[in-house]
Amino acid sequence: MKAKQKRLYLALGGLALLGLASALVLSAFEENLVFFFSPSDLQAKEVAPGQRLRLGGLVETGSVARATDGVGVSFRVTDGAASVRVTYDGILPDLFREGQGVVAEGTLVGGVFQAREVLAKHDENYMPPEVADALKRAGQWQGGAPAKGAAQ
Repeated sequence: MKAKQKRLYLALGGLALLGLASALVLSAFEENLVFFFSPSDLQAKEVAPGQRLRLGGLVETGSVARATDGVGVSFRVTDGAASVRVTYDGILPDLFREGQGVVAEGTLVGGVFQAREVLAKHDENYMPPEVADALKRAGQWQGGAPAKGAAQ
């Protein structure tokens, strides 16, 4: 075998390994990809069973129900146009309350969102951009300029 052929086979082998590594990285990235949805988006789109996603909106007033074990909780998330029932087994963030912004990560099973993680807004001026956009699209946005003296 000539030196030219060896270099060609070596280069082709290197390209094949690079392609395989790229395919593995993209496959891992796809498995960890989490899409954001508002309640209206969930009603309008088909979501594959078991697909991980994020649901964002406001906790519907009067919808929070705690289980007798003290750990489980059920509530509804709304964007003003639609709402989705959410169940969660765990300790909720201290800032979780009715009428406040929330983002939950989990899966949709039979029309009920089963959350693995629940995140609440962290101060009076913050709302995740995805939630704010969904509320604006639904015509329910009540944001504005922060009050004088409020932290930015």
